[in-house]
Amino acid sequence: MLELSRNTDPENGIIARLCWWKFDKHFQPSPPQQIVTHQRFFRHLQVQYFMIKKIAQTVTLILILPVYLAYRLFALINQNDSFSSCSQFMSLLPGKLGSYLRNSFYSLTMTNCEQGVVFSFGTLFSQIDTEIESGTYIGPQCNIGSCKIGQDCLLGSGVHILSGKNQHTIESTDIPIREQGGKLTKINIGQDTWIGNNSVVMADVGQKCVIAAGSVVVHPVADNMIVAGNPASVIKER
Repeated sequence: MLELSRNTDPENGIIARLCWWKFDKHFQPSPPQQIVTHQRFFRHLQVQYFMIKKIAQTVTLILILPVYLAYRLFALINQNDSFSSCSQFMSLLPGKLGSYLRNSFYSLTMTNCEQGVVFSFGTLFSQIDTEIESGTYIGPQCNIGSCKIGQDCLLGSGVHILSGKNQHTIESTDIPIREQGGKLTKINIGQDTWIGNNSVVMADVGQKCVIAAGSVVVHPVADNMIVAGNPASVIKER
């Protein structure tokens, strides 16, 4: 029973618990039969749930086609501007349906975006060269540049992941900063990392790290570290 539920997401777990209560209330077989019957029940439930989820993903892909076609059309002029404009539009779609639609759109447009990512309301992406792996939750009002986010990461509200810390050159005082150009760097966020609310990330973060709320990460963070502050520094190792 524990093995069957280990790979399910929180939503699946809630459905399973509700169905378990109903099933257990009305059917009480003998102990050996009960174990086998419960296992079959959970397998059946899991298959049904994933079938429904696949159907929902297919439906959202169909619904998102007009936006995707508009993206492809404007991409003929400037691909990245077209992507960021569509991202602004997609960010305004509310609720779980909005998250599913965003997941479908980004799976068609980003370098790589796996299914099973939660994209909350108001989150913007500015660079098409972005990769997000499954099981990741991205909170509301985030602003994300070029990066790779590993599996099972948590990003709180208002997290900013910049495309590195050299986006603007400031060497000359005779030329406006906006005209001096800069260099974009793809940031890597390791799997199972939690980035707290309103953090700013400008450097790589390792696996299984915790970035405290409000931190400003300007130097790479090794695996299994808890960091906090501005600039972020190591508090302790997990």
